[in-house]
Amino acid sequence: MNIGTIQLDKPLALAPMEDVTDIPFRLICKRLGADLLYTEFTSCEALIRDARKALAKIRVVDEERPVAVQIFGGIETSMEGAAQIAERANPDFIDINCGCWVKKVVLRESGAGLLRNLVKFESIVKSVISGTSLPVTVKTRLGWDEKSIVILDVARMVEQAGAKALAVHCRTRDQGHRGNADWSWLEKVKNVVSIPIIGNGDIQASEDVKRMFETGCDGVMIGRGAIQNPWIFQQAKHYMQTGEQMPEPSIGERIDTCLEHLRLVVEARGEQRGVVEFRKHYAGYLKGVRNAAKVRGELMHFHEYAPVEARLLAFADECMSEAAA
Repeated sequence: MNIGTIQLDKPLALAPMEDVTDIPFRLICKRLGADLLYTEFTSCEALIRDARKALAKIRVVDEERPVAVQIFGGIETSMEGAAQIAERANPDFIDINCGCWVKKVVLRESGAGLLRNLVKFESIVKSVISGTSLPVTVKTRLGWDEKSIVILDVARMVEQAGAKALAVHCRTRDQGHRGNADWSWLEKVKNVVSIPIIGNGDIQASEDVKRMFETGCDGVMIGRGAIQNPWIFQQAKHYMQTGEQMPEPSIGERIDTCLEHLRLVVEARGEQRGVVEFRKHYAGYLKGVRNAAKVRGELMHFHEYAPVEARLLAFADECMSEAAA
């Protein structure tokens, strides 16, 4: 699979997710086997107004390459300007979010709102392409609702406009995250275009990755399945290579990765803010571990790294002692 000069063989991508895929989380997933990364989606209007938070969202570091900056918006001139700003952040390519289903986004005729106006959709893609020398890709959904599945028309259109790849979340805008993703559309899309197709939606385990690749797609994008299990990338690669499941990460591995992630967040945001903002990640790292709820409750009271580390390491020792008893 090629995106410009980027060459990847059956890559596993970390999906762009608001308030999740910041640099620390992207680095954790990269170290655990993710091949392709995306920033959080960023408003073109905020970028062209030099909003501090927006500019921070598009920062990338060399360790995560190849990495894309993802932008969204519904005004062509703003998207073109945002593409120019995004290029200065030095990503490997720029991705256009045409799939966000959230009401405040679609009402501005951006994100999945573009699926109701393919003329505007095409114009947005062309505007971004004209604003950058980097490769441009698109992420979208099947259509607005089940009565307006337009993904085949969209695929042809974005290829003709000059996009270098298309990621398809196999749900409609109307579904949001509800119901099942319909992967059957991936094979249909592959049959009408020659650009790489990346499948997305309902990837929760190694077997899901293998089955999605069997549709013929060139890459697989993992979103919510990576939040509670960032090991899914290396697990899926092991399964596809050997046909066998990797052992689940031990409590020691879970705690070590959790603390590594926390250190990255603290480095990026400062100690107190980083420790507080990291609280949302404990549920994922400790999912299914006995007595985890009690420990999470204790961790919510800490504002510094040292007591968090001490409690988690002690908890790991407690779990291992119980297992050995």
